[in-house]
Amino acid sequence: MATLSLPNDKKYNRIINIIAVAIPVVVAILLNPRIPKVDLGEWTQMLPHLNGVINSLTTLALLAGFYFIKQNNIAMHRRAMTIAFGLGAIFLVSYVLYHLSNDSTPFGGEGIIRPIYYFLLISHITLSIGVVWFVLRAIYFALSNQIDLHRKVVKWAFPIWLYVSITGVVVYLMIRPYYQ
Repeated sequence: MATLSLPNDKKYNRIINIIAVAIPVVVAILLNPRIPKVDLGEWTQMLPHLNGVINSLTTLALLAGFYFIKQNNIAMHRRAMTIAFGLGAIFLVSYVLYHLSNDSTPFGGEGIIRPIYYFLLISHITLSIGVVWFVLRAIYFALSNQIDLHRKVVKWAFPIWLYVSITGVVVYLMIRPYYQ
């Protein structure tokens, strides 16, 4: 896979910054309970289950990408990371569609599991907001063949993205019994 000819340009940084801000803002608006929901049909109620699968596959793709880069297999690393990024994009569309058309599901667990759930959920949400910027920069640096900068940013992007993927699955499994 050849690298693209992307200059080290302020334009790309601006685009990355705009996307990294716009995504969490749109999601926050959709999660506002005062925003009326759009009826997209009952099929949207299966989207949280799909998102759990997507997060699981993203975790596997991230781990595969890490494995391949440690083996110095650049081609397979790129494939795995491209798959992880593609899955992330699909997840985002699915997540937005679900919250555009469905109310958030309240967690019904009690006892010690409740604070554990909320710790995982809050850390997952907080880090998922920040990881977008890191991932977009990592991809930009890889595609523009700025490998030293790519390595620097993935030192942050990879562990945060992996944590977000794993906690996404755990949070989903914890709230799954409470979906209608």
